[in-house]
Amino acid sequence: MAFLLALDQGTTSSRAIVYDDTLTVRGLAAKPLTQFFPAPGLVEQDALTIWHDQREVALAAIADAGIPASKVTAVGITNQRETLVLWDRRTGLPLHKALVWQDRRTAEACQRLREEGLETEIQARSGLVLDPYFSASKLAWLLDHCPGARKRAARGELAAGTIDTWLAWQLSAGQCHITDASNASRTQLYNLHTGTWDPELLRWWNIPAEVLPEITDSMGALTGIRTLPGVTAPLSSLAGDQQAALFGQGCFTPGEAKCTYGTGCFILQHAGNEVPRSTNRLLATVAWSRKGAREFALEGSVFMGGALVQWLRDGLGIIDSAAAIEALAASVADSGGVVLVPAFTGLGAPWWDAEARGLIIGLTRGTERGHLARAALEGIALQVHDVLTAMTRDTGVALEALKVDGGASANALLMQIQADLLGCALHQPADLETTARGAAAMAGVGSGLWPDITSLASLLRGGCANTFRKPARNASTRH
Repeated sequence: MAFLLALDQGTTSSRAIVYDDTLTVRGLAAKPLTQFFPAPGLVEQDALTIWHDQREVALAAIADAGIPASKVTAVGITNQRETLVLWDRRTGLPLHKALVWQDRRTAEACQRLREEGLETEIQARSGLVLDPYFSASKLAWLLDHCPGARKRAARGELAAGTIDTWLAWQLSAGQCHITDASNASRTQLYNLHTGTWDPELLRWWNIPAEVLPEITDSMGALTGIRTLPGVTAPLSSLAGDQQAALFGQGCFTPGEAKCTYGTGCFILQHAGNEVPRSTNRLLATVAWSRKGAREFALEGSVFMGGALVQWLRDGLGIIDSAAAIEALAASVADSGGVVLVPAFTGLGAPWWDAEARGLIIGLTRGTERGHLARAALEGIALQVHDVLTAMTRDTGVALEALKVDGGASANALLMQIQADLLGCALHQPADLETTARGAAAMAGVGSGLWPDITSLASLLRGGCANTFRKPARNASTRH
């Protein structure tokens, strides 16, 4: 029996899961990850903590599986995508805390390029709108604000990358500076049409090519692993978390779509082997690549999903645990007129308003905790509805079904509210950890365990646990 180790480094936790060759979970471990908020709109993480935690949970998951580390056949990485690390090639030490994808400090830099009339050309090349969400502006900021960084980067002394690159560097003991096409396509430095770093995008962002990683396939023999004791298997896959979830849901046919309800909500629709074009401010992105062939997706990103529930728990203290929101929201028939717009770190697709902030309206003396909880769930679902409405306008095809995953998709009330709004079925898999599952499946393909992607289709598409449909009983969602 073969065993696959998936390293799932997310925004709020570092996880590792061991799967067997039927993609059954055999062992897992997780550790929460601290985020730092030094000022409004600023979000940072400690890159060394990310590595140490990810290494710790990897070894713990292998132990939990009850197998020797030498039995691991292949390793895959999936990661929070746009978070950016800049480090010293010689020492391996970061020059600054990692800038998280939610960080908005570069809004003015994006606005300057917009005022220079570059937004249309940047989107045409990268598939991405001008927004602080993406990595290019974060890297430019780090090069400008870390003493001597620009000169050192031009001399080749520094390395930069998203979290996949940072983990691959650490796993290879500093021997490998790589990223895959799916993660590269989230930087705003990658040309979707050529599949390479784009010289004009580098010039507009003032970023030296010497600091960037080599772009590889998402699946294949990527690098050897030197820092996980006993693991002799190669690193066989790299993929951004949302692309890995698309793969893990078995969305291999153009038109198939999924929404991951994690820290944010991320909707991807498979677009085939041609770069999709959006006139409704959605994103074109690489889904994955293998043997030089790329497949693409159309994407809409919502910044506040599960993070909104965390705020109700940690910020307002109206729930004791994230899971408690469902019962609290179900304790009232509707939101009582309360509307919550969760623009805590700006609005993502299709609005892309970096300056927007959260809003609660409709409060009365009769407003209770349950109304706030219900309004929060509706706020999440309405954001997803906005994205899918834009997606339908782009493709001209109404969505018949949406595959859902991620921690918040376990909330049956949220899923039913979502089905009511969309007017289509939501299919929830038995295994909600489709991001890690996708990374493991990619690693299996990359290592040759499965000969191709199509051989995985039935394995990945099976196991639907629940389907949510409209109309719902007692559904009451205010639009």
